[in-house]
Amino acid sequence: MSRHGKNAEKEQQENVSREPEEAKAAEMEQAEPEQPAPEDEADKMGRQLEEANAKVAEYLSMAQRVQADFENYRKRNESVRADSYAEGRRDVAAVMLPVLDNLERAVEASASSQDEALKNGVDLVLKQMMDVYQKLDVQPIDRLGEKFDPNLENAILQGTAEEGEPGTVCQVLQKGYRMGDKVIRHAMVKVVPE
Repeated sequence: MSRHGKNAEKEQQENVSREPEEAKAAEMEQAEPEQPAPEDEADKMGRQLEEANAKVAEYLSMAQRVQADFENYRKRNESVRADSYAEGRRDVAAVMLPVLDNLERAVEASASSQDEALKNGVDLVLKQMMDVYQKLDVQPIDRLGEKFDPNLENAILQGTAEEGEPGTVCQVLQKGYRMGDKVIRHAMVKVVPE
């Protein structure tokens, strides 16, 4: 072999032996992607943690607002329900007042009757009606001889000075009633002028 041939062969062998090293180096570069510096990774994780904590705080705040809104809604509904129930009771009591008035008139009319069974029957029905009104906390407004109060009474007649003190109720023409602190029917009264 000539010298050239030996040199060429040697170069070829060197190239062949270098190629696997270069290939390995290239493979290593591809296999190991560039890793970010540890500080960059820590910053990224810190930002993600801050974002997650912000979301947690936002969701917690939202849940607390929803819970408070629901509690307010529940209390409002309870209050409305209680008010509606009380209003319904007052309405029923007011609608039944003419029946009570007629029963009282019937008791007065039966006083002159000779029929004891009629008197007792009407008295019993009136007593039952009064018991029901007492259970409903319905009280008559009885202010005969007291100072006239326009919140409780309607003055429909004017009396004379001989009938009582000036400004007082001298006669009750129709009883008034109240349930608790609410008037369900004002009393119709005759008042001595002042």
